[in-house]
Amino acid sequence: MTMANPTPSEIRAAQQDNHKMRPRDLADMLGISEAQLIAANVGADVVRITAVMDDLIPLVNRLGEVMALTRNESCVIEKVGIYDDYRGGPHAALVVNHEIDLRMFPKHWVHAFAVTKRLDDGSERLSIQIFDAAGDAVHKIFLRDSSVIEEWDAMVETLKSPDQSDTVAVEPRAPIESAKTDPAKLDKLRAGWDEITDTHQFLQMVRNLKLNRLGAYRMAGAPYVRPLAISAVDTILHRAAEMGLPIMVFVGNQGCIEIHTGPVNEIKQMGPWLNVLDPGFNLHLRSDHIAEVWQATKATRRGDAISVEAFDAHGALILQIFGVLAEPEAAAKWNELVRSLDGLPQEVSA
Repeated sequence: MTMANPTPSEIRAAQQDNHKMRPRDLADMLGISEAQLIAANVGADVVRITAVMDDLIPLVNRLGEVMALTRNESCVIEKVGIYDDYRGGPHAALVVNHEIDLRMFPKHWVHAFAVTKRLDDGSERLSIQIFDAAGDAVHKIFLRDSSVIEEWDAMVETLKSPDQSDTVAVEPRAPIESAKTDPAKLDKLRAGWDEITDTHQFLQMVRNLKLNRLGAYRMAGAPYVRPLAISAVDTILHRAAEMGLPIMVFVGNQGCIEIHTGPVNEIKQMGPWLNVLDPGFNLHLRSDHIAEVWQATKATRRGDAISVEAFDAHGALILQIFGVLAEPEAAAKWNELVRSLDGLPQEVSA
């Protein structure tokens, strides 16, 4: 039912006719972005607010306990906590505490809305939703029963944008970058990898070589990487749960990366979705989207950081799982667990 440039009134009518559909799915059905879908309700249940991170995030802290949600095409992560200890920056910003752990990239925070969703039982669900230039969601913040609801109206009024139009101009979505390899640079890649002392140095190193993450993994070979079975993510989550092993799970998009550090417990497969359903932490993974899984080893001052990383068929990163290096005993058990996973034969460019 894709519509050619639907008007806000047509979008609202489609929402009424399909009120049980998730906004993201309805937007896809209409052939528009999710930001355009949300904007159509400005003046009713939606208020346009500033997307400037330094203005927005400190005020979210006043709401107390909320749920933070970040997703990409294949994975959703949800954490419950408080947005304290915000550290702003022109290129990257952080919220770092035990519950809410975010890496945020301001240039991709373009549109933001305060949303009131009226539920079938008569209650309301309040949220802040941030979108990139293409109108894709980069981060959402949902209030809970335990939130300081009394702060909501004042926060929205403070953040309210002068522009309260019910349309947004969106840009074409950037294409997903497939694996970039160059066999002639294999020696330089391995030499650069040997010099890494922090995992954050890796991406800059491969960019300097005009490669990317997946391309480097496909090139490097042992002992840097090992291709794993597609089932490795399912296996590692179940085994970590059985062992009571704390892990770090990273899920993100170009505008935000959200991180869980701690154990996983209740794991359930529901159709194509692999779910972690724990108090304060939910993960929803389209396991059928996983096309490649890699074990990657990068040196740090605390020892080797060994990750399990899943990619989709287009080469997009779905999620990364690490051990907790700050807990040496847990990190050692994680390393042993990852090394026990079934690997695949690999051809090494040489």
